Amino acid sequence: MTQTDTLPPLDPTLARVTARIRARSAARRADYLARIDAAAAAGPARAHLTCGNQAHAYAAMGSDQEALAKGRAPNVGIVTAYNDMLSAHAPYGDYPAQIKAALRDIGATAQVAGGVPAMCDGVTQGQPGMELSLFSRDVIALAAGVALSHNTFDAALYLGICDKIVPGLVMAAATFGHIPAVFLPAGPMPAGLPNDEKAKVRQQFATGEVGRDKLMEAEMASYHAPGTCTFYGTANTNQMLMEFMGLHLPGSSFVNPGTDLRQALTVAGAKRAAEITALGNGFRPVGRVLDERAFVNGLVGLMATGGSTNLVLHLPAMARAAGIELDLEDFDEISSVVPLMAKVYPNGLADVNAFHAAGGLQFLIRHLLGAGLLHADAATVWGDSMADYTKEPKLIDGALTWVEGPTDSQNDKILRPVAEGFALTGGLKQLSGNLGRGVIKVSAVAPERHVIEAPARVFHDQEAVKTAFKAGEFTTDTVVVVRFQGPQANGMPELHSLTPTLSVLQDRGLKVALVTDGRMSGASGKVPAAIHVSPEATCAGPIAKLIDGDIVRLDAVAGTLDCLSEGFDSRPPAQPDLSANSHGLGRELFETFRRTVGPATSGASSVL
Repeated sequence: MTQTDTLPPLDPTLARVTARIRARSAARRADYLARIDAAAAAGPARAHLTCGNQAHAYAAMGSDQEALAKGRAPNVGIVTAYNDMLSAHAPYGDYPAQIKAALRDIGATAQVAGGVPAMCDGVTQGQPGMELSLFSRDVIALAAGVALSHNTFDAALYLGICDKIVPGLVMAAATFGHIPAVFLPAGPMPAGLPNDEKAKVRQQFATGEVGRDKLMEAEMASYHAPGTCTFYGTANTNQMLMEFMGLHLPGSSFVNPGTDLRQALTVAGAKRAAEITALGNGFRPVGRVLDERAFVNGLVGLMATGGSTNLVLHLPAMARAAGIELDLEDFDEISSVVPLMAKVYPNGLADVNAFHAAGGLQFLIRHLLGAGLLHADAATVWGDSMADYTKEPKLIDGALTWVEGPTDSQNDKILRPVAEGFALTGGLKQLSGNLGRGVIKVSAVAPERHVIEAPARVFHDQEAVKTAFKAGEFTTDTVVVVRFQGPQANGMPELHSLTPTLSVLQDRGLKVALVTDGRMSGASGKVPAAIHVSPEATCAGPIAKLIDGDIVRLDAVAGTLDCLSEGFDSRPPAQPDLSANSHGLGRELFETFRRTVGPATSGASSVL
């Protein structure tokens, strides 16, 4: 498959959703394109800097100073999220040297433009630091903007992988959309303790069957080496997304760190960034790549793989930076026509290494194109056809070569073609009703649990839920409501640490669901959870009116979320004291973000 004209026409629902996004975004996108076109028309930035400006910019560049001063060859800015606190980002420590050497080989230069913060949600789960997590995305975008503000770069390379890092970097890349951008992944760590065994130990710890020593042993055996965590959470969903949106080189997302192939792809990505600057004939500014087709393709990938619900927050924010307006209805409609084609933990037992070995993204893209479920003509950093992404990279006689990827799944328990998907839909549903709007991911939820109607237990923080659980208070079917967890209340932390607790209740035979204006992790799965409920409780959203005993109905089939109790609408909203959320572990610094953040439905951003 190499020619888009041999492919079937685009699925009618995708065509309709794309047209709706284009119409909805028309004014914002036109203004955006006019701005980036004007910036591009000004020409290579270094030509407009004074000699003093340039001398400052090149003073530390050693043997590259002369090439930079002449200004006739591409200079590529590296924006890195390297730190060795995150296993996924630790491999980036060696990337700048590799990139600089690769670009010298073709007469170009590179500079580390700046670093961006990268926090680990795995470290902060259930801790106060998690309240900074979502806002760190906007900080990353701002920091990348500062890095690129020196205006000396003809293209940018973005080094980032994990939860908020990639969305923040995409927001920055779109803002500097007049220059090309290539995203360089680092790959997943090798497989460790199987994820289902890790989850079992977590549940055993929650019920007191095992001690902390066994829990620690299991966690260390699971998270054990450089690279992304191997479950299909937000980090690996990000990597899928960058390939489906054409910002990675084909087939580069899930190659392990420290391998010859990984290094060859890093070199090739650096050279590709230099090839597509305005100084040559293949100019490819990233703002033109990030159009409505790219975002629809990203949504398709999200549904086909059962990806993280965090991207329901991040994609609208990323899109707004590129002048595109996404809505929950777009997610819902695309999910309705894209089957679930992959079973990767927590939707299945396999990790991302097994998914990649079974055929991975190249298999998925090939079959989605063949079913008319992708925009085949979407522009990418590599070319003008998504058919390029059916190819996978190989080192043949030491040379990096792209060959046609697999046509057949190597394991149909992990990966299947469109017609034989694990589910008819992508498993993401929009919810709406008298409790507001939200979303639910049901790809890992048993069908008999797609509708839950039960009395509510209302909590204002996740620790109170755990305390009630330990006290044996959950003995009947329950809808657990955890409110005042939205972006204005406390930065919208993930509530993933509730998963073992709620899973235990479900395994005891209870019908249980979660309703929250907060988030759940991309690693959450089998418990039905209505999340991102908006308006949030802090904004007097209807969820703030719930009281213990109210009958709540979560219907993922009909897409509704309602309180059925009489008199619900006429109650005043609860108004708890949230002052404790405003201080400690840096939370003081984010007061401005909490005051100015937008709703979850439009991306929960403070800067867009």
